[in-house]
Amino acid sequence: MTGGRGEEPSGIPELRMRLDSELDRIAEHLHVLADAQHRFRDLLDAVVAVSRETDLPVVLHRVVTTAMELVGARYGALGVLDDSGEYLVQFITAGLSQEQRDDLEGVELPRGRGVLGHLIHHPSPLRVDDISAHPSSVGFPPGHPVMRTLLGVAISVRGTIYGDLYLSERNDGRPFDRDDEDVVVSLAGAAGIAIENARLFARTRDSAERFQRLLLPDLPDLAPFAAAAVYRPAAAPGYLGGDWYDAVVLPDKACAAVIGDVEGHDLRAAAAMAQIRNMLRALLYDRLTPPSAVLGQLDRTLLAVTDLPVTTALLARLEPAAGAWRLHWSSAGHLPPMVITPDRRAEYLQDEPGLPLAVIPGFERPDHARLLPPGATVVLFTDGLVEATTHGIDEGLAALAELAAEHAHLALPDFVRALADHHPSSGHDDLAILALRTPDLLPADPLAGDGQTRPH
Repeated sequence: MTGGRGEEPSGIPELRMRLDSELDRIAEHLHVLADAQHRFRDLLDAVVAVSRETDLPVVLHRVVTTAMELVGARYGALGVLDDSGEYLVQFITAGLSQEQRDDLEGVELPRGRGVLGHLIHHPSPLRVDDISAHPSSVGFPPGHPVMRTLLGVAISVRGTIYGDLYLSERNDGRPFDRDDEDVVVSLAGAAGIAIENARLFARTRDSAERFQRLLLPDLPDLAPFAAAAVYRPAAAPGYLGGDWYDAVVLPDKACAAVIGDVEGHDLRAAAAMAQIRNMLRALLYDRLTPPSAVLGQLDRTLLAVTDLPVTTALLARLEPAAGAWRLHWSSAGHLPPMVITPDRRAEYLQDEPGLPLAVIPGFERPDHARLLPPGATVVLFTDGLVEATTHGIDEGLAALAELAAEHAHLALPDFVRALADHHPSSGHDDLAILALRTPDLLPADPLAGDGQTRPH
């Protein structure tokens, strides 16, 4: 019989205890599942983040930092193997403080000995709870932070071991476990694909750049003027641009310079760029006329015999005039030229730009002229140098003028490289720069016969 009134039936307390225990077990199981789901979601986010990068050094560093975040590691490194697969040729680290980096300054790159070497020669995942007790351990160099635990995983690309990913010291002080290993192995698989994509991106970008450069001229001797040019492709893989430049001394001894940009970012734009440049050079030699007339004839030719994309261009002549140097130019929808005086003041020669080429037949573009002193620098450039998604074109032009004034003292090859290296644009478009500098001496009076003044 059951107990008295108000007493629980026999066996109920035991049943309740069993039920509480089962609920605790279910709650723990749900917690494990939730943790696994959270870690899986983090892994997917990490794979996406690593795969999004296209620059190889950025990919390698991202792999290290992402692995550290996934398992809560304090330190991380990625060792890249040489072609033989025997030695490390690159070692990317993360997690070291500046003080720790200073302590390791002068210490040579790890050569792949000790526990690191063990993973190179035995590429299975490696978990070590005490590095110093591992049979392959050879200790740490002076100044190296104390590290006790290690998780190492090989990264392969196209079936070949590319390098090894190393993690050390979980933030909670516990050794790495099997779950950590599984997550990092999964990340390493995605890292191999991302590394291969980055290498393919680099090869494609280099091929596109080589093709583009083959279409652009090497500047001839433009004496008495100094000249330099630079071309940089866009950051996107396989991105071909239509930016171009050219400069040549004409039969009347004037120096003609042109900068242009063909609409589009593909093979058609690159081929059109080469075609237009060659047409323009022929017209320059055939017609010693103002720049506007040459652009007009080019425009008529393009509209009559080709189906080329819309193109902007700026054509200029540097010529002696009245004891000075004269810049004589006309624009077909292009950005204005910049002039930097010998005292390093930069100014844009704002003018009526005219319509781009291949838009409206018979459109006349105005000519403009400006006298220049000896030692003045004329800069022609494309919009890839100044355009960005973060600011307007006017801000980009202002930043470029400051940059040009700052580096105007440099020799022209160094000057154009400085502009290309530190440009204010976002890098999403290709860019071209052509710079010319007038001689340090004034030109001779053309009425003075053969006694022409020559620069030193």
